[in-house]
Amino acid sequence: MAAKKDKTVDIKARIVQCALDLAVEQGWEYTTLRDIAQRAELTPAELFSVVDDKSDVLILLGRQIDQVVYENVSLSEGGSLSVRDALFDILMERFDVLNEYREGLVSILDSFKFDPKELVISLPHLCKSMSRTLEMSGASSSGVKGALKVVGLTGIYLKVLRVWCEDDTQDLSKTMAALDKALERAENWADTLGF
Repeated sequence: MAAKKDKTVDIKARIVQCALDLAVEQGWEYTTLRDIAQRAELTPAELFSVVDDKSDVLILLGRQIDQVVYENVSLSEGGSLSVRDALFDILMERFDVLNEYREGLVSILDSFKFDPKELVISLPHLCKSMSRTLEMSGASSSGVKGALKVVGLTGIYLKVLRVWCEDDTQDLSKTMAALDKALERAENWADTLGF
């Protein structure tokens, strides 16, 4: 059973890596599932046992990124970090992880301009990721207030993601500055509304 699980994890990782490589080489909008299967040396049956479409490939990528972020971030219970500081640390860790996939991700994000439905399909999964990020930071994501926080954090992430795409600094200083400013604005807004 463990061997089968390991094989599935390996197939998922191969699919993601091959998809990113193809996105760089030929553009995400021109990459097909057949291309990914051929590059990953998978049969159609093996590919479709893991993904149904290209949106599923992006979901796999998102989960892979989440996993690395959650492994890298250590937020001790009852720690001295404020929610804002914890969010900053988690999201900056995420942008650091994204840097490892930069060329492929930028190609994928650029393709959304021509096929916005891909972004719309990806949004619920991004919102789940932001919900987990809120919970990790010590903020609740439940109820109406929690839902508003998730929407707000997703908006912040997408806004800063645009800065990250253009950030050519070694230490992501432009991304850091944009994230800090956006979180400060959100914190002021939340304080005003009594969140």
